[in-house]
Amino acid sequence: MSNLTRALELKEQLVDFVYDDQGAIAVALENYAAQKGKKNSYGIKQQNLAVDLFSTQGEVEEQTPLDLFIEQAQDLSSADISIIKHWQRNFIGLFEIQAIEADCYHLMNWLTAKTYQVYGYAAMSEKETSRWQPGEIILCIIAPINQTEWFFFSDRIIKGRLSQPKLAVAIGEFREHYPESLYADAPELLAQAWASVAVYHQEFVAYMGSDRLTLPGYKLNQKIGELQAIMSQKKLAQAGIDDSKSFSQLLEESGKTEAEFTTTATDLGADAQVVAKIMENKSTSMVMPKVDLPPEIKQAESVTVYSEAKWGQMFLPNHEKFTNLLAQDPQTAENSHPLIRKYLQQPEANYYVWQQLSLEYPDSLEKLLQNYVNNPDFKLETDLEKLLQEYNKPAVPELPAIASVPIHLNNLFEAAVAQVQKTKSKTKKKKKTGFLKA
Repeated sequence: MSNLTRALELKEQLVDFVYDDQGAIAVALENYAAQKGKKNSYGIKQQNLAVDLFSTQGEVEEQTPLDLFIEQAQDLSSADISIIKHWQRNFIGLFEIQAIEADCYHLMNWLTAKTYQVYGYAAMSEKETSRWQPGEIILCIIAPINQTEWFFFSDRIIKGRLSQPKLAVAIGEFREHYPESLYADAPELLAQAWASVAVYHQEFVAYMGSDRLTLPGYKLNQKIGELQAIMSQKKLAQAGIDDSKSFSQLLEESGKTEAEFTTTATDLGADAQVVAKIMENKSTSMVMPKVDLPPEIKQAESVTVYSEAKWGQMFLPNHEKFTNLLAQDPQTAENSHPLIRKYLQQPEANYYVWQQLSLEYPDSLEKLLQNYVNNPDFKLETDLEKLLQEYNKPAVPELPAIASVPIHLNNLFEAAVAQVQKTKSKTKKKKKTGFLKA
């Protein structure tokens, strides 16, 4: 019996073990599914994915269901346990089919550009797999059979062949739905991404003079652009580039063609000299994405931005209205419910923001929330975190959008934006006015 055949049997036993439990595992699964359901539309395939993720990543009294399965199953051989322990390395990803063999698929995880040899099996219907073609995108979990070979550990959600804009959207959705799995198979990239958030925070505070400030939206957008330009110049200096040299001098020294430089610079949206150095030494695997504030931020009369080394930057339009409310006597605050509801619902007012407000306005915030939830016994110290969880505001930060991303993803995002803008410019019709013709 091959390892794959036995792995599939053990996988079925693991799923049965999770579903058959009536105690702590059942409660944990219900809570896990409820959290996933807040972010995902819940079809049968999504449900199956959630159960498979829970079986190896869920928490049940500080253990995973997989750990409990190994402990409680009484007929597992040492070889079985070895197979099961490999599954601790499983992960969910957005995979592109690069090649198809008789019983094997060569897949690339778009989040990290890592490639895998993944085996299919009889339980995967021919009706499903016969339609698969190179270039198609699959959302699924894969797990190792051994050190080099993998198998499909879950249901497969086929996304099809995607244009660059649609692929960028799919990656954005993956980031939203599975933030804990963003670089699951590349911990080195995850560490670099988190480190970049801390660096950006340090640079933000050094340039802005504070970890919190309030400015008109247009002015804040301008200062963010200036900050990014300064950070780009610092990277240029750290790369050992003499910025007094012209681009043509750098081009001649590197031996690259102008087309290579121009194409890469356009794709990355970065200064051509920085791209030249990246192409020359191949030492940079992550790049800082361009921050483009949304129109509602740019156009706001005032925007308060919080900055923190893990949470990144949080932009809150007209935040002063809420702090003014908190500065009032709660007994005299009228019509406070809509504003409180807004801050509980909008993602930008995350757990960190609420914690800062609770530290600065503990009494008034507690009394306003007592009134809002209609519970005079509500206490910030014991009840605020639970309330925030109900509004999908976790106490642990997720990787902020400002975090550096792998170069191949940044290339994709920039190309997708350029393609969308090009399409819009083609479809936009000009009005004829006087002697001007469309």
